[in-house]
Amino acid sequence: MKKFRKIGVLTSGGDAPGMNAAVRAVTRAALARGVEVMGIYGGYRGMIDDDMIALTSREVSNKITLGGTFLYSDRCLEFKEESGMQKAIETLKRREIDGVVAIGGDGTFRGATDLSARGIPTIGIPGTIDNDITATDNTIGFDTAMQAVLENVDRLRDTCESHARCNVVEVMGRGAGDIALNTAIACGAVAAVIPECPFDEDGTIEKMIKLRREGKRNFIIIVSEGVDDHSERLAKKINDLTKKLSEDEKNPAMWIETKFCRLAHVVRGGSPTLSDRLLATKMGVRAVDELLAGKSDLVICEKAGEIITVDIAYSQVLDRMYKGTLKDGMIDKFNEDQINEMKRAIEIKKQQFADTYAIMNEVAG
Repeated sequence: MKKFRKIGVLTSGGDAPGMNAAVRAVTRAALARGVEVMGIYGGYRGMIDDDMIALTSREVSNKITLGGTFLYSDRCLEFKEESGMQKAIETLKRREIDGVVAIGGDGTFRGATDLSARGIPTIGIPGTIDNDITATDNTIGFDTAMQAVLENVDRLRDTCESHARCNVVEVMGRGAGDIALNTAIACGAVAAVIPECPFDEDGTIEKMIKLRREGKRNFIIIVSEGVDDHSERLAKKINDLTKKLSEDEKNPAMWIETKFCRLAHVVRGGSPTLSDRLLATKMGVRAVDELLAGKSDLVICEKAGEIITVDIAYSQVLDRMYKGTLKDGMIDKFNEDQINEMKRAIEIKKQQFADTYAIMNEVAG
């Protein structure tokens, strides 16, 4: 088994609260095992440009409370080319770095696989607020992002109640509705619009009108950014329909004045929650253990409260199967049992979404 003298750690893709906690955990776990650690600035770009810093226990002190990533991040197109990868590998060899822990999303994991295939053992840790890595129940940053949405929507509700308004709030999540659905329940929204479940737009407006007749003043609707061009159009439709209704009935109280709010990157910032700090720490330590045990091309996941490992190739194909983006030949390397296992995992995830969406609709109002 290869003896590790020094490892590198990087954060790549979109930043996520808890990434610093993961870097801290990787650093201290490696140092405790007699292995040096190099922090790689700007993701894979730092490998190509040889932009690194030696991480000591003191260097990562007090980083656990910080949002974002103190190692910074970048989406490096050059690393997707063979010439760029070879530059990165030359840097790693010159620096005597024996393995890498890469923290990020699916793009980060593709880079980790490329390194592994070229002789640099690499382990991935899922750091993305979107929670769109199908192989894991939770990604680092997801819980903090939901808390950020909740805090901001609670503030919006105050003014909605004061002025008898509705706010249609668009939240981040890329192609996934995890943030939108969970925060819709937690903030008492009247509806959530997510890509995973059909949305009854007319039924929701009828429900809002009924609730207004019963005396409800404020309304919140949470929309995932994965539902393209929906938020502003929906806000205008509610506003215009209810304004006409108020005019027809000569009852100004029936107008549900509706505003649109896009929280955007506010959702990504802030000090990580306890859950994200804990998850990041557990995953960081496990990543070091797997790397020093001679493992490579794995992603650290959480399933049913346990920290497990999954082959990155399995994780990526599972993702594509779930998202409907599989290309010809992608599943050829997997046997029938593995493919059936993926299909079961996807059905479970879809059913969980459907069940949670049903709960939201049952308690909304």
